[in-house]
Amino acid sequence: MKLSIITVVLNHSISIRATIESVLNQTWPDVEYIIIDGGSTDGTREIVESYGDRIKVFLTEPDHGPYDAMNKGIHLATGDVVGMLNADDIYTTDRALERVVAAFQNHDTDTLFADIHFVKPPDWEKTVRYISGRYFKPWQLRFGFMPPHPTFFVKRSLFGQYGCYKTDYRIAADYELIIRFLHTHQVSYQYLPMDMVRMRTGGRSTKSIHSTYILNQEIVRACSENGIHTSMPLLFMKYFIKIFQYVRLFPRNTKA
Repeated sequence: MKLSIITVVLNHSISIRATIESVLNQTWPDVEYIIIDGGSTDGTREIVESYGDRIKVFLTEPDHGPYDAMNKGIHLATGDVVGMLNADDIYTTDRALERVVAAFQNHDTDTLFADIHFVKPPDWEKTVRYISGRYFKPWQLRFGFMPPHPTFFVKRSLFGQYGCYKTDYRIAADYELIIRFLHTHQVSYQYLPMDMVRMRTGGRSTKSIHSTYILNQEIVRACSENGIHTSMPLLFMKYFIKIFQYVRLFPRNTKA
């Protein structure tokens, strides 16, 4: 099974090398690594180019935001399964993709997701939040819960059947895509019990109260477009539950 891993980046020279290394060091041999750069000017491009042909595809040009860049990567991908790894993220183990492939082969699933933990620089080793996909069910989308997107792997054929990321969303196109796949079209999914990705805090969806408001507005829209009734009050209930993501700082499963 061939995997296509896509990283979209714009001016992330501080972290892009760690992201690249975490992909290139994977033990699964059949990995196509695609990096889509939006026109970085901070040295990111030079770092990516230093890896030569170890990166299968490197495209650098202006885009219309991260979801447009993700779509470019999807259209260039040739793997059986596609996964997204952000420029601030790394896989927690060199065997992560090996386990992804085994799960797809053993369960004959359309999609797969796992767990993720957040760190806050400069201490890259201290977990400040842990999100597990263990108990996720599609009905929870109504309340603002989704599987961790950097651990979400999809059979490439699904993008041709059901479409890619909607670029008129500013923050929640990943949420809308997951609703469209798991709820509207009811594709199969499998939870892989492992802490798969380390993610740096400070993403677009949580960097300010205004961003959080836009995120929830777009979640309401995504639900509405896919036949799910929700509301802002329902979505804000999730923040009480998220407290436990900060309390539970250690994974139930090992990284290996």
